[in-house]
Amino acid sequence: MNKIFIVDSTCNNMRVDRWLRNKIGKIPQGLIEKTLRLGKIKINKKKVKSSFKIKTNDKVEIFNFNFKERIDQKKIKFNPSNQVIKSNENLIIDNNDDFIVLNKSAGISVQGGTKSKKNLIDIFSRSKIFEGIKPYSVHRLDKETSGVFIMAKNRETAQLLTSLFRLRKVHKTYLAICSGELEKNTGEWNDDLIRYDNGKKIIEKAKTAFKVLDKNSNATLVEMKPITGRKHQLRKQLFNIGHSIFGDKKYKSLSSSKGTNKNLMLHSHQIRFMINKKKYTYKALIPDYFKKLLKAKRLDFLD
Repeated sequence: MNKIFIVDSTCNNMRVDRWLRNKIGKIPQGLIEKTLRLGKIKINKKKVKSSFKIKTNDKVEIFNFNFKERIDQKKIKFNPSNQVIKSNENLIIDNNDDFIVLNKSAGISVQGGTKSKKNLIDIFSRSKIFEGIKPYSVHRLDKETSGVFIMAKNRETAQLLTSLFRLRKVHKTYLAICSGELEKNTGEWNDDLIRYDNGKKIIEKAKTAFKVLDKNSNATLVEMKPITGRKHQLRKQLFNIGHSIFGDKKYKSLSSSKGTNKNLMLHSHQIRFMINKKKYTYKALIPDYFKKLLKAKRLDFLD
């Protein structure tokens, strides 16, 4: 059910995120920003950012969205065992005063949700590394994708890193084993990717630079550097050209479904960025199941 509110004079010139908390209750900032971004909340029939300042008599529309239900869903916590905590701590590549970098395993989500309970935030919240402080997720990495992942140790670093990702100043490199032989060895994919939000069709521009590292008639090892950051961008783009990633259950072709590849063969291999003129570069070793398929498909990889 949609709800409509008229802003009264006591809230004139108030930020919309603050107004929402005053009107509805304690809502996570990330949930407010996502809801505004998706257009599920509009001011005078227009999409706005969380920093937008509302005026007296502005009309606030909330479209078929239950904040309390979403917040209650997010309250479901994962209680990791000491063994799970230790095994994830062993995946850490760098641990400094401001953030950690780890080689995330496939099959684990970054944050908890209704579809996934086991997640990194709940695990590291109970780690001695974050004792007395809170871990912050600063970017996305699909549950089934392995590789480089960053978590901040304080709000300031989280905001800085999140901003770098949003401004495309973090350079990411992925590796994938896909079905068949890619025709071109280097180039760019420029696509109009389609997604649906509450039945509404949305078209988004997606751009990725790629380079073939090895290939044969059965499979290709490809390095990809996404320039835009659309959801499932790399998986969709390879599917669109008929070369699905092995182990991809959502965007799959007949040839990529052959065999028993229960793992998605997509790996976040490297991240590069700069903070205060200092360069940071992190690489994550490819997992054993990735190496095994490379060998089975007779593909070479020199890291």
